Amino acid sequence: MIKNTTKKTVIAKYCKKRRNILAKTFGLMLKNNITPLMFVFRKEKIIPIHTLLVRKPIDLVYLDRQMKVVDLKEQLLPYRFYTPKARAMYVLELPAGFISKSRTSVGDLVNFK
Repeated sequence: MIKNTTKKTVIAKYCKKRRNILAKTFGLMLKNNITPLMFVFRKEKIIPIHTLLVRKPIDLVYLDRQMKVVDLKEQLLPYRFYTPKARAMYVLELPAGFISKSRTSVGDLVNFK
């Protein structure tokens, strides 16, 4: 479960972690159902995301090493690119609308269980 501890809301009830390069590369590409994914990186860096071959819009949440939200992108459409403004160590790829439903914003703290 992914919780926004600042707002006391649930961002996603479950999430699959992706640590290796192959899993990160393919992410949600060619998937009919958008399931929450968390990409884990070894250090904080700028992490651009593309939605080539992703069939539906997605939300992106970028987290630093302290699990603080440092950047957000709502409703990233298929076949688009997004480059965040801040360095992150974790990226959440979520079905579109999850950011809005959880009222998540930059500066919020997130917890994974």
